[in-house]
Amino acid sequence: MKKVLSFDVDQTLNIAKTPITAEIAELLTKCLDHFEVCPISGQKFDQFLIQIVDQMKDATPEQLTHLHLFVAQGTQYYRYNLEKKDWEQVYNYPLTEEQVAKITETIEKAAKELGYWEEDKLAPGDEIIENRISQVTFSALGQSDGKEAKYAWDPDHKKREAIVARCKELSPEFEYEIGGTTSINAITPGMNKVFGMTHLMEELKVEKSDILYFGDMTQPGGNDYPVVQMGIDTIAVRNHEDTAFALRGILNVL
Repeated sequence: MKKVLSFDVDQTLNIAKTPITAEIAELLTKCLDHFEVCPISGQKFDQFLIQIVDQMKDATPEQLTHLHLFVAQGTQYYRYNLEKKDWEQVYNYPLTEEQVAKITETIEKAAKELGYWEEDKLAPGDEIIENRISQVTFSALGQSDGKEAKYAWDPDHKKREAIVARCKELSPEFEYEIGGTTSINAITPGMNKVFGMTHLMEELKVEKSDILYFGDMTQPGGNDYPVVQMGIDTIAVRNHEDTAFALRGILNVL
């Protein structure tokens, strides 16, 4: 029997950049009674709280000790401290200021060259490139644009594939992964989900065979593909409805 259920976030647990549904929240809460539950995503810590934790309103503090937040592809890890009744950071592997500046310059240059820098579409105060401490993320339409616009922007990934290809020419010392609906995550080599899942296994003292992973970007070049390459059992989903269907089946068997 598996000991850990691990999930990508955008398009796996939710509609991109939105809170999880009440059904997903209920299913994840029930899973906490049987598994260690480990979302791992390029999102920032506060987005994990907004999109996942805050929606799990029925989860008890004891249950939350079985919820592990692997932020920025697992280059940051947070767990629930039962005594403090709050989340604590276990580790963090930040980029240097020089790396952040170089990545930011590279992505902006590539997107502008290709005509995919659409600053005029941003909401007030929003930004296209975001420093997430241990990674830099390009979100073509910012963080707050509506889901319809995001889904329509690059459904076949061709725009982001072109940006990634140009970024690799400009700054090959970094890695670039396509994620979500409009995003590209830029990291230093090896700081992808392989890093995150490896640290997950170390922190939770489990083996690859103990983990079941859910992701929507499991194809080569997708940010879930490194997990597949590791040999971790993976369920490829199209959306959070697929994930809910699978979780209902797992819980019914239990």
